[in-house]
Amino acid sequence: MKELAKAYNPKDVEKKWYKFWEESGYFYGEVSSKKKPFCITIPPPNVTGESHIGHALCYTLQDVLARWKRMQGYATLCLPGMDHASIAVHRVVEEQLAKEGLSRHLLGREKFLERVWQWKNECSETIKNQFKILGFSFDWSKERFTMDEDYVDAVLETFVRFYNKGYIYRGQRVTNWCPGCQTAISDIEVDREERKEFLYYVSYPLEDGSGSITVATTRPETMLGDTAVAVHPKDERYQKFVGKILVLPLMERRIPIITDEIVDIHFGTGAVKVTPAHDINDFEIAGRHSLPKIVVIGKDGKMTKEAGVFANLDRYQAREEVLRELKAKNYLVKIEDYPLVLGLCERCHTAVEPLLSEQWFMRMKELAVPAIHVVKEGKIKFVPEQFTKVYLDWMENIRDWCISRQLWWGHRIPVWYCQKMKNPKCKMQNGVIVSKIAPQICPYCGSKELVQDEDILDTWFSSALWPFATLGWPKETEELRYFYPTSIMVTGSGIIHLWVARMIITGLEFMQDIPFSSVYINATVLNEDGKRMSKSLGTGIDPLEMIEQYGVDATRFGLMVQAGKAQEIRFGYQKAEMARNFTNKIHNAARFILTNLSDLHFLPSAFCLLPSALELPDRWILSRYHKIIEEVNQVLEEFSFDEASQRFYDFFWHDFCDWYLEIAKLRLGGEEKEQVQSILLLILEGSLRLLHPFMPFITEEIWQKLPRTLPKVRGESIMLANYPKSDKKWFDTLSENQMETIQKIVMAIRNIRSEMNLPPSQMIELQVKCSEPLVITLLLENLSIILNLTRSKNLIINDKIEKPKLSASSVIGQCEIFVPLADLLDVEKEKARLAKEVLNLSKLIDSISRKLTDQAFLNKAPKEVIEREEMKRREYTEKRERLERNLAVLMVLC
Repeated sequence: MKELAKAYNPKDVEKKWYKFWEESGYFYGEVSSKKKPFCITIPPPNVTGESHIGHALCYTLQDVLARWKRMQGYATLCLPGMDHASIAVHRVVEEQLAKEGLSRHLLGREKFLERVWQWKNECSETIKNQFKILGFSFDWSKERFTMDEDYVDAVLETFVRFYNKGYIYRGQRVTNWCPGCQTAISDIEVDREERKEFLYYVSYPLEDGSGSITVATTRPETMLGDTAVAVHPKDERYQKFVGKILVLPLMERRIPIITDEIVDIHFGTGAVKVTPAHDINDFEIAGRHSLPKIVVIGKDGKMTKEAGVFANLDRYQAREEVLRELKAKNYLVKIEDYPLVLGLCERCHTAVEPLLSEQWFMRMKELAVPAIHVVKEGKIKFVPEQFTKVYLDWMENIRDWCISRQLWWGHRIPVWYCQKMKNPKCKMQNGVIVSKIAPQICPYCGSKELVQDEDILDTWFSSALWPFATLGWPKETEELRYFYPTSIMVTGSGIIHLWVARMIITGLEFMQDIPFSSVYINATVLNEDGKRMSKSLGTGIDPLEMIEQYGVDATRFGLMVQAGKAQEIRFGYQKAEMARNFTNKIHNAARFILTNLSDLHFLPSAFCLLPSALELPDRWILSRYHKIIEEVNQVLEEFSFDEASQRFYDFFWHDFCDWYLEIAKLRLGGEEKEQVQSILLLILEGSLRLLHPFMPFITEEIWQKLPRTLPKVRGESIMLANYPKSDKKWFDTLSENQMETIQKIVMAIRNIRSEMNLPPSQMIELQVKCSEPLVITLLLENLSIILNLTRSKNLIINDKIEKPKLSASSVIGQCEIFVPLADLLDVEKEKARLAKEVLNLSKLIDSISRKLTDQAFLNKAPKEVIEREEMKRREYTEKRERLERNLAVLMVLC
């Protein structure tokens, strides 16, 4: 048996054990005919920099599941990888180039991509090292990157198959365009920010001179591209105007008044301008009414020549000029304050422009149908369940997906264009050639003049294949056959639409099966004040800094103890300190137990004992131990990581350490020594296995020190040990109830000692008035425990006891407890102390009560803060009542 260090130092063990696990191949996801598979393909982080606390939460959740299932005997694969993140990486590298006075266009495509690969290699190693520091048991031998050769092949295969089935097409539609990044972007790359803007009312005169219609808009500069004004078909105010022609102010263009049900009668005047090239809803209106589409804002955010005299102006400068002209010509009716949600590119924070451009799109409605059914049928479940509706609402209203991006870093679209198109067949196909392999000649006309499409695919197009492309698809690999479908996807709520939905669609399309059966939506991590984590705002937390101060296990456990169904959790130094204190508690308990097992050279007898052969504390702790095993396994099946963590914490700290360990100290010197040693060792070893998925390092460190006489300790690592299973023969409700009675009595006596300021060295006498024979027998059978835990020298118990004249008392169930104080206290001094403490508590209670009746506080404070204040008031009130009773006892004597 090896000795534990006097104090636990995480730095002494973390690197050592991770290296041991990795080099021993324990993370390897092996295909096995003898085991059930369990597979997680981790959400690939972007190769854009260091991981943050949100990553730490997400991947710790997955590592907990992987370690748990591995110990349960599953062939477990937790497959890591990274995403090339086109737009994000472009932004980072282009900022670097700008500092050097360069740009990607000056470098050229080839040189630029060389710089990006250099960045990727450096960045991916940084992220990988951080994941190793956090103890994640990922199978690094199967690590994937979305720009790996095999993964690229899977992406191109997907494009060609979808194209050949008619799902992919090229056309003009309105998409999110970032003038800063100079590319179309997806909804996930748009941040929404509410701003105080204005609603401008503009008069559009009728061509026949009979009047005008007033239109409200938040973007007057786009009116230069209007091709109609629309009203709702049921809006009686405008029935007589429908079909008439308006003259577009400043442009003198004739535009019709049309009806469309998409119009919101209650917005503005109920008449809306239709600008098909700069609004997705207007684009769809134009399609229904065959309206022209005029682009007046270019890809650079400047007005085009179609904007007339406003051409070449920045769009916001153009807004001011347009307003000036409208006012000068009496078209501007009025301006109102208006809250507007503005879309900003999450990378460069430029205002996104809805813009008509030629892009590649994928038809989604038909593909969405089976992906809707598998969720409705319960084949895929969202946790928390509320996100099922989020998923279905989006899928049932899905639009075609813009899959092209005007960037260089990424999967280049596998489309070539013939520059000759002499052959009629070539012309009929528009000279478009779709192929995984670069064609040498045009298959239609034989021309060698072929040019590949400049665009790349949206990053989400490639990540949609993640659950099966990482396992080798389109090849029929052994891993693909064994581990697909994967078991669970853990991710954030923000990418349900853009990633989870698309993984389900592609999985059903190419694998004819769901990609996973469960989707766990992890919470957003806020700081302790409830603010969003942000390094720029000084509210962010670097997980590596937390680890440096508290250790990996404490950081992980501090996150897990909150990781339940709530979608926002607060994390900071308080939680990390709590978890660090817990690691110290585990270490100290283990050290005490191992120190007291130095003479253990036999098979622990507790493994062979029947419950009836044990004392009450033993039966109680073994019942609690087996019940906590069942509870932890059950709540982990439900993905309630917080409950699993908290229940184990309560069991180990309170039941095992605070009670059983303290009782065991009284018995290690007597005839029961062997029995107590055996139970201490049994529960310590099982608890380490139970905790291992959450705190891998300290559990391995202690487990390796355990004596090899223990039957469970036979592997080289705790990672290979079996996860505990409960044995119902040890469930003992009677013993738990009996022990609870003893605990309540001990705690009541301890409270009296504390409230009366009796020092631990001062022995007391106890008197218990009780008429229940079973309770009397229970107390007498456990007399030694009660006396030792309360520092008492004697206990008198019967139903005839009268309350001593000077005594403190407490009622526990059928027992009235008296502690005689006559020979223990300086009455006057104690009265003064109690009176002062009652006064201080009253002040605290009054202060909290004022806060809880302050409407301003109640309106602003988070729910958790209010609940915390109410709990403090209850605790202070209960304590004051106890002290007042004790003070009343002393007052009688004076």
